[in-house]
Formats: sequence, C-alpha cells, structure tokens
Amino acid sequence: MQPLADNVAPIEPSAQLWERLNRTLSVAKHSVWRRYWDDIRFWRITCGTVASVALLLSISPAVKLGTSPPPPRFVVVLASPQDMSPGWLLQVGADRKLRLIPLKQEPMQTDKALQLWTKADGWSGPVSLGLLKAGVPVEVSIEKLPPLLPNQIFEITLEPPQGSPIGRPTGPILSIGRAVAT
Repeated sequence: MQPLADNVAPIEPSAQLWERLNRTLSVAKHSVWRRYWDDIRFWRITCGTVASVALLLSISPAVKLGTSPPPPRFVVVLASPQDMSPGWLLQVGADRKLRLIPLKQEPMQTDKALQLWTKADGWSGPVSLGLLKAGVPVEVSIEKLPPLLPNQIFEITLEPPQGSPIGRPTGPILSIGRAVAT
C-alpha cells in the first residue's frame, strides 16, 4: 500500500480539524479515567490487589467458590450374600458423613425394617447406624464412631419394625461389604 500512498499528494488538515482534534485530546487527557490509566500508582494498587486475592483463593479452601465436595475417603459396595448382586453403594467422605445410595429397588416386608450395621477389627461388636427405608438414599453423621478403617464391614439386616431388640443383628443379612480406602 505504501507505493500507492507515495503517488498521492499530501493534504494539509484544515484549521477546524486541528481545533476539533485538540479539544478531543484535551478532554480525554483531563478525564478521570484517563488520569488513573496513566498513573503508575493505580496500576501498582490494582496489581497488588489482584495478586492478593489470587493468593488468598489458592491457599484457603474455605474461600474457594464453586468447588465440588471432596472425594469419598471410603467406598463400600454392599452386595447380596446369596448372588453377590450389588444392592447399595456406601460412601464416607472427609466430612464424616456416611452416604448410602440404593442401587436397585427391592421388595420389602411391611412388618420388617432394614437396619445398617458396621464393625471394624478390634471392636467388641457391631454398631447400628440406624434403620433404613428400602430404595431411599440416606445420609448419616458418624461423629460418635471411631475412625473408619479399610476392610471395615458394613451390612444391612432384616429386623423387627423398631430395629434389633438386643443391639446386635438378629435377622438375616441382606447386603454386606467391606470398606475400601480411596
């Protein structure tokens, strides 16, 4: 394009054009935003603020927004002892919440209840984690239990409507599984 520009004679801008350019430039030069834009202190403060926020977000997990919950620390697939078909998925996360998710719908007797139990090596006996409803997900706090261990047993038994009367499983085991650390 330069050879074409060399063939054209230069034109001197008019006085009105120079005045308009000067007015536009002086307004822009004196605008508040332009003063900040050209001020090194503005950029130092802005960069310092952005760096501080980035550092805070990177070291403080409580401040992070939109993060997913931590992955489960333990996972158990509770399967039927008869045919080894999975019936429930149990997850325990760092928040010490046990989440029990049904994997299939099972018929339930009206005069019976499902009860969830757990036992780890060294415990004197199984501990009840409560009654369940067939096919309904459950979330249970396990704060009162000792720390969960790999290979810990979880089982679901069929019990009377109010649960086991003796504090130990009395009915048949419907699903059983062992905890695996993730």
